[in-house]
Amino acid sequence: MHADLSPVIAATAQWLTRAFPASGGALASALCEVQARQAVTVAAWLRYPTAMDAALLGMAGPGGSGRLDWVTGADAALGDDVDAQAWRTWVDEVVASWAASLLTDPDLAERAVAALADGSRGTGAPAEFRRLLAPDDGDRNAAALLRHPDLLAPVAGLHQDQLLDRLNPGRTLIA
Repeated sequence: MHADLSPVIAATAQWLTRAFPASGGALASALCEVQARQAVTVAAWLRYPTAMDAALLGMAGPGGSGRLDWVTGADAALGDDVDAQAWRTWVDEVVASWAASLLTDPDLAERAVAALADGSRGTGAPAEFRRLLAPDDGDRNAAALLRHPDLLAPVAGLHQDQLLDRLNPGRTLIA
């Protein structure tokens, strides 16, 4: 990876797994986290495709989880401990929305990974994102909430149009 998006990827994946937790024990939590991280990685690489984009993100900041918390109702349970919630400032709302879209739409996830393979990253091999693209029964059971289209619809709907525009370049606009 030529630009360090790891703080945004880690925080956004953590937000997704806290908002839509795994059902089960430690293995289920790990499987859920891997799926969230793969979806967030694809979304972040699509959102910030160049080193310049990532550098601008580093300067301006990702915006935090405030609106996402409000949309999901998580803002009521946050409490007053600001230091314990500092990681939330690294959550990127657009990346979370795009990741939610990828987690709930297998065809869109395929197109997104294919766009990475065609792009400047030179990565995005399907094997690298196997749990996102081809989850087995264990993956699906562990991430039942994380992959539930109805539950993720409010988050996915925030910026899904931008993701579709990114994956469909050159589309003609009709007035």
